[in-house]
Amino acid sequence: MFDIPVLLLAIIIIALVFDYTNGAHDTGNVIATVIATRALTPKQAVALASLLNFAGAMVGNKVALTVGTGILNTALIMNCKLLVLAALLGAIFWNVLTWILGLPSSSSHALVGGLIGAGVAYGGWGTLEYASIFWKVVVPIFASPLAGFVGGYFVTLGLAWACTKAKPRPANRAFRRLQILSSSVMAFSHGMNDAQKTMGIITLALFIFGRIPAIVVPLWVKIVCATVMMLGTVTGGWKIVKTMGSKFFRMEPLHGFAIQTASALVIEGATHFGAPISTTHVISSAVLGSGSVRNFSAVRWGVAKRMVTAWVLTLPAAAVVGALMFRLLQFLAGFSK
Repeated sequence: MFDIPVLLLAIIIIALVFDYTNGAHDTGNVIATVIATRALTPKQAVALASLLNFAGAMVGNKVALTVGTGILNTALIMNCKLLVLAALLGAIFWNVLTWILGLPSSSSHALVGGLIGAGVAYGGWGTLEYASIFWKVVVPIFASPLAGFVGGYFVTLGLAWACTKAKPRPANRAFRRLQILSSSVMAFSHGMNDAQKTMGIITLALFIFGRIPAIVVPLWVKIVCATVMMLGTVTGGWKIVKTMGSKFFRMEPLHGFAIQTASALVIEGATHFGAPISTTHVISSAVLGSGSVRNFSAVRWGVAKRMVTAWVLTLPAAAVVGALMFRLLQFLAGFSK
């Protein structure tokens, strides 16, 4: 880890900045529903999410390997030390923009878009791993929100049916307690999937710079990425918490439990297959699915429309910015293709 080139050190630092913004940006995904239903106070929810994000980040490496080897052909980008930096700058730009606007967009797709754009700018379309991108990025872009919506709808419907004879007050009290469990699983799942994306990008950089012989995530990379994501979670994205927790529909503890349970199942499944999905897409869609059980008109679809617009734009917008960043860095560094 010591005596490393300045450029590599800069890439690692910027990757950790991305990791931090990812944690802050996606805090709303993990804690909004548990705050909206008053199952936990904001401080309690943030503390719980932070610790479990860290724990989840230390488990597994399939998503990290997808980011490191499944987006770009590593054999074709070995000579390009600016590529990872350009990809990160493109992803961070989009993350910060949507953070300022309070839009729950996808940090995952911003990073993948940045990699794609920088890779194409460097070596053309042949640098892309098309099969992996299709199955682990493009398909999940559509499948994970759909799974979140369907899961949120049917879990909520099943719980509502099971509780038809229950008294409201005791039922709410029980579901508030259950939400602590479901939000814990959700936070752990978020750490498993999201922190691994930064681990993958740092591991790719270490490989390109010849610091590791193969794309295998070093232990120190896991620990540092997990810690930085935890710090980002502590900071929180309160604009996004407000959007996720109150602007769609009025939540009850049953809805919060159903949303987090459905979301955690989808994220865990995607992580098992190494798909770097958007936790934002999943939980936002689960919120919509859960709200639709009550009444389609009870959901504020205008807010959902703004979010979908951000989702659709994220990958191509980050790709364009990643490509532009690569050209700019190439010009500033005096490199020629």
